[in-house]
Amino acid sequence: MSERTPEPKTVLLRRGEVHSPADPFATAMVVERGQVAWVGSEGAADAFADGVDEVVDLDGALVTPAFTDAHVHTTSTGLALTGLDLSAAPSLEAALARVRDFAAARPHDKVLLGHGWDASRWPGGRPPTRAELDEATGGRPLYLSRIDVHSAVVTTALLDLTPGLAASYGPQAGEGDAPLTADVHHAVRAAAFAAVTPAQRAEAQRTALAHAASLGIGSVHECAGPEISSEDDFTALLRLAAEEAGPRVVGYWAEQAEEGIARARELGAAGAAGDLFVDGALGSHTACLHAPYTDAAHTGTAYLSASDVATHVTACTEAGLQAGFHAIGDAAVTAVVEGVRAAAEKVGLARIRAARHRVEHAEMLTPETIAAFAELGLTASVQPAFDALWGGEDGMYAQRLGADRARTLNPFAALLRAGVPLAFGSDSPVTPLDPWGTVRAAAFHRTPEHRVSVRAAFTAHTRGGWRAVGRDDAGVLVPGAPADYAVWCTDALVVQAPDDRVARWSTDPRSGTPGLPDLSPGTDLPVCLRTVVGGRTVYVRPGE
Repeated sequence: MSERTPEPKTVLLRRGEVHSPADPFATAMVVERGQVAWVGSEGAADAFADGVDEVVDLDGALVTPAFTDAHVHTTSTGLALTGLDLSAAPSLEAALARVRDFAAARPHDKVLLGHGWDASRWPGGRPPTRAELDEATGGRPLYLSRIDVHSAVVTTALLDLTPGLAASYGPQAGEGDAPLTADVHHAVRAAAFAAVTPAQRAEAQRTALAHAASLGIGSVHECAGPEISSEDDFTALLRLAAEEAGPRVVGYWAEQAEEGIARARELGAAGAAGDLFVDGALGSHTACLHAPYTDAAHTGTAYLSASDVATHVTACTEAGLQAGFHAIGDAAVTAVVEGVRAAAEKVGLARIRAARHRVEHAEMLTPETIAAFAELGLTASVQPAFDALWGGEDGMYAQRLGADRARTLNPFAALLRAGVPLAFGSDSPVTPLDPWGTVRAAAFHRTPEHRVSVRAAFTAHTRGGWRAVGRDDAGVLVPGAPADYAVWCTDALVVQAPDDRVARWSTDPRSGTPGLPDLSPGTDLPVCLRTVVGGRTVYVRPGE
């Protein structure tokens, strides 16, 4: 990405398909001073043609609001894009081979960084041992985060670079071959990421944001915090996004109560929210459950209690900031609900609802906790790709929880029916930046009862992200809205529902509903031709 350059003052886009509730048959749009000024028909566009600085012939392309990814770890995403990515490794042996090749190709790196292994998908189902990693790297420091980023495997040399590990966490810290979790994991991750230079960090951030722009993503919500990244990483990202052309970055800083609120304000965060961990993740057996795991004799890890949640939500509400929590297991979600309800009893329900506090992931929900989300005005910031990757009768969720419990996960339809605001994201690099794939995953959920329409999923991935940060006037192409949009090459548009019984009328123009691409499994996803943020072009597909 390059330095911001002035864009034409006024632009007319015409001869396309403009996805706008203001006119379901719109084929043209005028953008002026970074805002949508008009949408309408091709005939009416003639009246604007002589008064604009530029006319863009869409040649039948689709124009939609740019996507918002509501949960991203930008630097880690960039490091995964430019570094060692094990998400596609089909076996332990293949993963170790990639580690060897990566180590050989990076002889001067102080610490080798990698991400994405998932032993639950490998024959044998086990992660690499420390001895295997020591051999593969030639004894060099290596940090390999599991795909959910809640555990990691490391080499002996990295443990040696982590000062005070045994003194801080006991003599068992780092011993054995089990993946590192909780505080020990946070300590070795901090040591590994401390080796990343400012120049490497900036390269990773630019790479991640450029990749997002190439996918039609106009905004990302950075979920940072002292256990995830660093203050320098966070402020450098916000500064880079403000100075260079690319997606908008809304930053959250996950630190508790009064100290966290002060830090969030100081760092320029939108809230003391994001990945403020109430628990861990299912894949790492650290999500906090009411009943034990099917494949482990415990209920996971609780990092915050309902009382901790109440204290933080009360302080944030009184300070006028968003609070938010990472909660995946049913016990963790219950703790959030009980804590927010206790805060509402102290400061008033209306103030709690107005603050639009967030819950990230929120996978294991019950009818009672769904109703509580609606009552308390909590936004569910969710990742449909989790179900696509780990759902189903034979997926990781079923391994961890058993088929019956696994079928209850990620109940998007029930959340929408209850009136719970949804914001879609990727949790990249846990799952890739892939907005149309995310919409498809929600519309074709592995558990049919949890499916939502393509239209509802698209709204959650565009307007939903803006609403999650308190903006109701954006994420939609209507006059007065920010000119954040993407231009797509795609096939014929349909009004698609996730129920085969209504597919007969899905292409009927009499519905008056703006069409969207056909996202049925097996179809090609739309290709981004151009992404515009605030009226400035931040991506053009090569050759366009």
